[in-house]
Amino acid sequence: MTFCCPLCHAPLSRTDKSYLCPQGHRYDSAKEGYVNLLPVQHKRSRDPGDSAEMMQARRAFLNAGHYQPLRDRVTGLLETHLPEGAGAILDIGCGEGYYTAAFAETARQKGAVTFGLDVSKAAIRAAAKRYGEVTFCVASSHRLPFEEASMDAVIRIYAPCKGEELARVVKEGGWVITVTPGPRHLMELKGLIYDEVLLHAPHSEQLAGFRLVQEQSLAYGMELSGDEAVALLQMTPFAWRAKAEVWSALAKETRFSCQTDFSIHCWQRVG
Repeated sequence: MTFCCPLCHAPLSRTDKSYLCPQGHRYDSAKEGYVNLLPVQHKRSRDPGDSAEMMQARRAFLNAGHYQPLRDRVTGLLETHLPEGAGAILDIGCGEGYYTAAFAETARQKGAVTFGLDVSKAAIRAAAKRYGEVTFCVASSHRLPFEEASMDAVIRIYAPCKGEELARVVKEGGWVITVTPGPRHLMELKGLIYDEVLLHAPHSEQLAGFRLVQEQSLAYGMELSGDEAVALLQMTPFAWRAKAEVWSALAKETRFSCQTDFSIHCWQRVG
């Protein structure tokens, strides 16, 4: 399978250096191997997504193995649900590819190719340099550049995506695996920032065209160095609320205890 044009939705034909649709829309392949399928009119800012600094912080934290239990759990679920002879899977909001690479190995064993999508060019550039077995693209998660019923599985870890887009690209009988924060996720970190720490609201997502087959939690404690705690804070959506003294104090910690709490859901596409 190949990409679809984000402007006219026609299939893209690949040449040595670009992708081209019948309407003449052209998207050049970067030297790293990815393609940018995010037209300027679809951007919400000049350089959307995580910055290079945020991406580097996330890579350092993930490479230290603190979220490996989550990667292993989701990879195991993908292995369970992805059928033999599958065609393609997609990791939405793939970042620099830490999870995607593990998914790709499972997909390869089932006969499927793997796509990674993120709105951040910096993250996709780094991912493409590192994981040549995955086809990466810069694109909007709300306008997936893929044909209807083209995916056997889609993985979405924290990333937003319109439910109707998931229903459009996932095959009948195919799967969507989502990961969202559980009620007590990163409570200790939030306690440094907020006067009152509220639990995350219980998961209430509904996906039209899918049935919820499996729901589970994954929670465990982490022991972090100051640098690792700072990197984790940089990864969070509440980092911008942290005052300078919070960053400074966190960096000086020799040991920072913090708990994880993930909610994982497996959805199957129905006719």
